[in-house]
Amino acid sequence: MSDARQIEAEIYERLSKVIDPELGRSVTDLGMIAAIEATPADANVDTDAYDVTVHVELTVPGCPLSETITNQINGAVSSYPGAQLNTHIEVGSMSRDKLADLVADLKAERRQNPFSKPGVKTRIFAIASGKGGVGKSSVTANLAATFAALGYDTAAIDADIYGFSLPRLFGVHTQPTNLNGMLMPVTAWGVKLISIGMFAGADRAILWRGPRLQRSLEQFLSDVWWGEPDVLLLDLAPGTGDMAISVAQALPNAELVVVTTPQPSASDIAVRSGLVALQVPMKVRGVVENMSYYEHKGEKLEIFGAGGGQRVAEQLTEALGYDVPLMAQLPLEPEVRETGEAGRPAVLTSEGALRTDGIGQTFRSLAERLMAL
Repeated sequence: MSDARQIEAEIYERLSKVIDPELGRSVTDLGMIAAIEATPADANVDTDAYDVTVHVELTVPGCPLSETITNQINGAVSSYPGAQLNTHIEVGSMSRDKLADLVADLKAERRQNPFSKPGVKTRIFAIASGKGGVGKSSVTANLAATFAALGYDTAAIDADIYGFSLPRLFGVHTQPTNLNGMLMPVTAWGVKLISIGMFAGADRAILWRGPRLQRSLEQFLSDVWWGEPDVLLLDLAPGTGDMAISVAQALPNAELVVVTTPQPSASDIAVRSGLVALQVPMKVRGVVENMSYYEHKGEKLEIFGAGGGQRVAEQLTEALGYDVPLMAQLPLEPEVRETGEAGRPAVLTSEGALRTDGIGQTFRSLAERLMAL
């Protein structure tokens, strides 16, 4: 094998470690490396310098992660230790036939909901509430961002079809990439997301009933390429309607997290959302009390009363016959609303790191408790 051919083979091996962030596979396995050409930088001089051109074929033109993938490929080639390389990356896109073959292979692995298969390691948490307005979606968004910041491969489904809000809370204004009928979730703040709001638009009213609601969830699970996330969160619609039942049927290993606020008018209804576990194969993992207090000049003001979260936990423990703990009490903080409406989960800094102050530590503790068992 000539030096040039050896360099090409060794670079191909190095590129097998470069992972496509959407599909979770190496760029070589996906057929994205069309060719590697290595030639001496000066054919008339015996030198260790080579010009290397890597021909990259992305799945679609204008791939949103084109720059990320190209930078990773460039880094893998440039760090080659065996010779001095002048790297050139030529980026194109796959032919229609090649893309169709790739999608067919990927779909063959995902003929059904991947999260219902035996042995799946993904922890699934369905975030529920008895009524709207208790901050369920905000809790979901910040919890998902916390998991991602802690290094977990994290996915989130906006299963609140009528009141979708995760796109806004994550600052998402784009649609998922469609690969011949297979959707790539949109990634924001480290979390892979899908929501009907990405398709319907923020100003559309969704008028769906039972079977169509169930089908939407099945499509989110089966027709979206999630890879193999460590954590999947579902932001459920308030109450105990069709979607909660559909989640329990499609994801029998899901664990329910009930969100409430302190006042009885919210906590009494929150108990009902947890009692769904008596009728479907789903365990209630715990209770989160949101808006527990407002801190003003060092004093905790219980604006909405006190004890609602603990009441829900105790009633569910008694009704279900196993321990349902109060896992967190979250303060009422205007910053959570302000940053959320601006498109960034409040637990993150502007650089995307998990905050080390109160709210960051509170959600970190909640995430660690959820993953402990």
